[in-house]
Amino acid sequence: MKGKLTLIGCGPGAADLLTLRAIQRIKTADLILYDRLVDPEVLSFASSDSTLEYVGKGCGDGGRQQVDINARISEALSQGLTVARLKSGDPMVFGRASEELAIAVSKDAEIEMVPGVTSALAAASEWSIPITERAELQSFVVTTGKSSKDGKDPDWCSVVRPGVCAAFYMSVAQSWRIQTALMAKGVPGSLQCDWIENAGKPNVRHVSSRLDRLAMDAREHAVKNPAILLIRYPLSASIADTGQASELA
Repeated sequence: MKGKLTLIGCGPGAADLLTLRAIQRIKTADLILYDRLVDPEVLSFASSDSTLEYVGKGCGDGGRQQVDINARISEALSQGLTVARLKSGDPMVFGRASEELAIAVSKDAEIEMVPGVTSALAAASEWSIPITERAELQSFVVTTGKSSKDGKDPDWCSVVRPGVCAAFYMSVAQSWRIQTALMAKGVPGSLQCDWIENAGKPNVRHVSSRLDRLAMDAREHAVKNPAILLIRYPLSASIADTGQASELA
């Protein structure tokens, strides 16, 4: 009998943001592997016959490594089990989905994806922050504050441009690097920036900032992960104070 891998987006935290499909797939899974940020209420939908295993990892706590998670998925699929892999947000957005899908492909297992509310959209909704505006913000981009290669930052300057709202994941520790990299390329320091901690949870918190105060405000307000950083660069934003308009061409 073939196994089945279902990657399920559990949204930013609140169980009532789950889709009906996600609830149904959780109820029928043999094995449920869940991350650190998955709300305990989500697990209450599991059948009494299901096996629940925590495979989360927090900053600096070691946790379960991806290679171990892959091995557990491979073992379960070889046994013909239906595996529900629960991820916070949406599994296709910084969820390392490709690695786990590759395991299922190698086992010739059935695959299903169940999308979830991604954290960036939940964060924007919490504080009624539009991520697109017809005359000002024509694009929405998600990026990360972390790189898989040590010492090599993502190309943030190619993302934060006029007409774009950029959502940064995993960026608290990189706030100073993000701030200096963008301002060095002429991005106005007056741009509105918003930190949203724990989007979708009862303890959600909002810290308003500007690009030229980004790192200072993150430190002064003790911003902690999980947090989304939203930087909005409206087309009307002035770049006259930078004297570097040509850098953005």
